[in-house]
Amino acid sequence: MEPIELLARLIAEAGRVVVFTGAGISTESGIPDFRSPGGIWDTFDPDDFTYQKFVSSLETRRKQWQLLRLGALITGIEPNPAHYAIAELYSLGKLDCVITQNIDSLHQKAGVPPDRVFELHGNMQWARCLDCYRRFPMEEIVPGMKEEDEVPDCPHCHGMLKPDVVLFGEQLPRETLMEAARRSRNCDLFIVVGSTLIVYPAAYMPLYARDAGARLAIVNLTETDLDRDAAVVIHDKAGETLSAVIEKVRQKLPPPR
Repeated sequence: MEPIELLARLIAEAGRVVVFTGAGISTESGIPDFRSPGGIWDTFDPDDFTYQKFVSSLETRRKQWQLLRLGALITGIEPNPAHYAIAELYSLGKLDCVITQNIDSLHQKAGVPPDRVFELHGNMQWARCLDCYRRFPMEEIVPGMKEEDEVPDCPHCHGMLKPDVVLFGEQLPRETLMEAARRSRNCDLFIVVGSTLIVYPAAYMPLYARDAGARLAIVNLTETDLDRDAAVVIHDKAGETLSAVIEKVRQKLPPPR
């Protein structure tokens, strides 16, 4: 069976679908990934992006806030057809949740309810104070940075302000991680979109699903270590692929009453 047709059939037959997304879905919206040629780590040294360096080094904090000034991570970015296709899975009653490594809020913007999106690595749309723990929209922080090398502080207590994303050496948000793992173990179809599955502990999620008996589907430009375990593998762009899949899913489901 042709892979797009097979994935559509698996979705139509599934009772509970979990979609796991990585940087490969958001690159189609113009957000650079981290590891590919021309990605973030070609411009910035990943060794400067550890939690320990962030809290101990003013220069490191300057570099991290400079990354935000690239703008593409927080402003003017829209969902692409892959995000909208996943949101339509929710509208069709098939999607249990999205588990994402991304920090861009594009799933929510496309229409997936925020309480159905589990952001394992945080969200670049927010900053958090490490002293008073208040959270502030990034759009309120960055425009107020008047100097090129400015490091903003907390608007409330003037404490250390940090982008609300998970840095190297920092723990993933515990409750989010536990709920993502629970939902992975309780789905019957787990779809990977745009992830190489090499970053842990996030990459444990498809393993939890597989080991609990769920079927795996993988949509990614390059091979992953779990391709051999998947019921269907599609090495192609996420937007084109998922749009075609959703069209076939609509044909397979009964019309809404």
